[in-house]
Amino acid sequence: MGRLLFGKVLDSSGHPLPDAVVYLTNTRTRSVKTYIVGSDGTYRFPALSTAIDYEVYAQYKGRKSDTKSVSQFDDRSQVYVDLKVNVR
Repeated sequence: MGRLLFGKVLDSSGHPLPDAVVYLTNTRTRSVKTYIVGSDGTYRFPALSTAIDYEVYAQYKGRKSDTKSVSQFDDRSQVYVDLKVNVR
């Protein structure tokens, strides 16, 4: 069974940023998956390996959020991460 990484892409005021792109990097292979968020700002990456570390960040109109890490040592099956992009 894999792990689900999900969350929202938000501006600094906590409003969703539709059409932002979320980048998920497998730190072992450096392969990247992308997800274009919907109108509510949510993203989902299901069926991730629990034996690999991942890095995730969002990009919106040329601006990036901080990069967050999802550790293989985090034993939660569902990991919720909000990504904040300063759009000003």
